[in-house]
Amino acid sequence: MGSALETLCGQAYGAGQIDMLGVYMQRSWVILLSTSFLLMFMYIFAEPLLLLLGQSDDISRLAGKYSLWMIPQLFAYAVYFPISKFLQAQSKMMAMAWISAMVLALHVLFSWLLMLKFQWGIAGGALVLNASWWLLVVAQMIYIISGACGKAWTGFSWKAFENLWGFVRLSVASAVMLCLEIWYFTALILFAGYLKNAEVSVDALSICMNILGWTVMVSVGFNAAISVRVSNELGAAHPRSAKFSVVVVVISSILMALLISITLLIFQKQYPSLFSKVRKSNKSYTS
Repeated sequence: MGSALETLCGQAYGAGQIDMLGVYMQRSWVILLSTSFLLMFMYIFAEPLLLLLGQSDDISRLAGKYSLWMIPQLFAYAVYFPISKFLQAQSKMMAMAWISAMVLALHVLFSWLLMLKFQWGIAGGALVLNASWWLLVVAQMIYIISGACGKAWTGFSWKAFENLWGFVRLSVASAVMLCLEIWYFTALILFAGYLKNAEVSVDALSICMNILGWTVMVSVGFNAAISVRVSNELGAAHPRSAKFSVVVVVISSILMALLISITLLIFQKQYPSLFSKVRKSNKSYTS
């Protein structure tokens, strides 16, 4: 739902209406936090919902427990996503990159410390994820409030509560497109739970989803870049520049997709071992 902010903030920035960026971001916070409150009940009742769908008892129990632990991350993402679009519209990419790199380094360190060293398992993973997302939010808000965004942030405003319904309609339309794309893949994991050896099937598909997630981040980067560029150019009434930008990013993304695909095909027998303690030996085995 926060994807609507790409269009609104980008066009406002291109049209020189800099003061509206902060208002749009706050309006998105109101809508996304309200939506997160409703989605929270799916997290709370995840275990009975999965059991109702016919998933195995072990998977449902563990997923239900993990969902409860991840409720703070749900609200953190509702705050973080509009912030990222707010900064992207102003091409504040390097600030976002440095903050993300710092949090990633801490995330990896504490994930190893809590999950492997202290043996906290997925409870440690949930704790680190929650902390990482909220650290991103706090760090980026400090950057914004410090004055780095100029007139784009003039403080909290009651204008955030104006025209909420129109903003909701645009947000829902944006959400439908992205949700359909993501649900294609996540539905596979759900169906894997119906297979004979459910735990192994879910594990195998989760590895595939991780690989997919890493590679999709490249596409998300291209998507963010073209959304900002096109909306800025349209806001500035430069349609031909916007069209040229689309051509450039399509060609670039196709070439990048080919490179990633070739890399995965070449190392298809090596990278699965990264997700398991089991390593290839001289003996043959099947998986």
